[in-house]
Amino acid sequence: MRLSREIGLFAAGGVLGLLIDAGVVQLLVGWQHWNPYLARVISFLLAATFTWWWNRRYTFAARRSDRAAHAEWLHWLGLMSFGAVINYGIYALLLLNFASLHRWPAIAAAGGSAVAALVNFATARGMLFRGSKTPT
Repeated sequence: MRLSREIGLFAAGGVLGLLIDAGVVQLLVGWQHWNPYLARVISFLLAATFTWWWNRRYTFAARRSDRAAHAEWLHWLGLMSFGAVINYGIYALLLLNFASLHRWPAIAAAGGSAVAALVNFATARGMLFRGSKTPT
């Protein structure tokens, strides 16, 4: 698959994942009055699970990881941890520096997600889904 198509599909999955991430964090903080830092951990895990499925099914469908689905998911989470640290760090910095974002944590989540997307694409393509599927 062409790189530009993979980037486009990765971005589409990322936008959908961001909607899940931002929606869940906003729901937990705004309606359930959760701590915004704890809520972000939950929302991130849900979004990361969705993006793993999306990228496995669409973005990197022509590639293989040579892992069973559950092992691939765990590897995905492991590889995404670096991006997650960047993502969460930016989220926390935004919350610490802009008190108004405590009412709108979805905006801070979007900021963190945008920066981390570049790191996540490189690690997903280069380390997990690196081999081409062979025709059967």
